[in-house]
Amino acid sequence: MRDAVVVQAVRSPIGKRAGVLSGVHPADLSARVLQGLAARAALDPALVDDVIWGCVGQVGEQTFDIARTAVLSAGWPEAVPGTTVDRQCGSSQQAVSFAAAGVVAGHYDVVVAGGVESMSRVPMGSSYGTQIPLGELYTNRYGPGMPNQGLGAERIAREWSLSRHDLDAYAVRSHQRADRAVAAGAFDAQLVAIETPGGRVNADEGIRPNSSIEILARLQTPFLEDGVVSAGNASQISDGSAAVLITTSEIARANGWRPLVRVHTAVVVGSDPNLMLTGPIPATAKVLAKSGLSIADIGAFEVNEAFASVPLAWQAEFHAPEEALNPLGGAIALGHPLGGSGARIATTLIHHMVDRGIRYGLQTMCEGGGQANATIFELLA
Repeated sequence: MRDAVVVQAVRSPIGKRAGVLSGVHPADLSARVLQGLAARAALDPALVDDVIWGCVGQVGEQTFDIARTAVLSAGWPEAVPGTTVDRQCGSSQQAVSFAAAGVVAGHYDVVVAGGVESMSRVPMGSSYGTQIPLGELYTNRYGPGMPNQGLGAERIAREWSLSRHDLDAYAVRSHQRADRAVAAGAFDAQLVAIETPGGRVNADEGIRPNSSIEILARLQTPFLEDGVVSAGNASQISDGSAAVLITTSEIARANGWRPLVRVHTAVVVGSDPNLMLTGPIPATAKVLAKSGLSIADIGAFEVNEAFASVPLAWQAEFHAPEEALNPLGGAIALGHPLGGSGARIATTLIHHMVDRGIRYGLQTMCEGGGQANATIFELLA
């Protein structure tokens, strides 16, 4: 019976909006990551059956099937195809799931999954501009206008009794953990340096080790005047890309690759599209039930820090150990390049599992429109 294993996972540094990566075309950023993946894995790109690439803002520089453009921009053979996936913030986590399923089914032998988002060059919401992508039947059911993630984050904070102090303290912890991870070299093996017009970039740009609850408390709450959600306890608007190489154990051995983890279980769920951000809770319940594992079996959890209220509400439901939840910081500190974040989180989780000998790791993300992916990886290295 075929399995799906990850033999390499890499990512670019994450740049801030209008920051160090803003001068790089998103197809070129993707291509650099693909080149880095091939170099790290000693991969002949001609072996790749497909590149499945997540991207949310599929407009302007990120349209025309950016997966295919990235393949060609990387100098890979013209015979290597590419397709682009949009499951909002979970796009590249879904790309990993599609790739794993394709390998298990025998449709692929070697496949690359990942994603990109240049939010500096293609701002959030560019894909629909002034037009609302919701028709009458949708608005009759859920009300007029686009669902607002910030208001969803505020609702979660209220429903789980999370205070401004709770959210700001969590945000400070994210920055502190990311800073410690950098100092310890925890990201070194996963980073691909990117050449930019301003020079070579080899470090994440958004980490603020001197952040404090007192500093964050001064920030406005833009979604509700008396709210608790601010820019300081929400994910950063970012530029970045990541890629994961997936094959079977047998094919890995034949090519001299050492499998790092197995894609143990992967699920996706739908949730309330207005509240939008609670999907990781039912997704986690579903993936645990499907895998036969429990929270106690999992040694590391990555719950995307779209807003601090999301992982805090998740933790309140599952009582996961605090030290195991986003142990190297998350999107509040590192950034959230939408279509690239799922693969970035997978890359960080996989390397952390290998570094610490953690048998099982779980990744989950909330997604626009009310959805969530959840994936369990099992250590093989």
